[in-house]
Amino acid sequence: MADQEVKPNLNEASTQDAQLAAESITSGEEKAPTVDFDADYAAAQKFSVSEVDRTGKGEAAAESATAPKYQTSKPQETKPQTQSTGNPDDFLESAKEVGNSETGDATNVSDDLVKQALEKGERKN
Repeated sequence: MADQEVKPNLNEASTQDAQLAAESITSGEEKAPTVDFDADYAAAQKFSVSEVDRTGKGEAAAESATAPKYQTSKPQETKPQTQSTGNPDDFLESAKEVGNSETGDATNVSDDLVKQALEKGERKN
């Protein structure tokens, strides 16, 4: 895609200056500007990366700018092993473990709350 000539459209001119420029190009008084897309693209590539980023200093600056300010602990992955026994006591024990979770994702579950949930969940005949 080499040089391409700009063709003015009088209907698309947004200002009076643009209309005058389009008229003078259309009448032949002025030469239409040309655009070299390949050269413009190559020039844009030079500006897309700063001079500092082309050296080791840029990488070090980026690393220090994005480094965490505080040390964080790495979470330990746990895999719960549950077996469906149908025994409510097993459910109570599991609920206690979830309630004491250190991740903060679960709310505290008291024994009374679990008992109420079990009572509400029992089938009434």
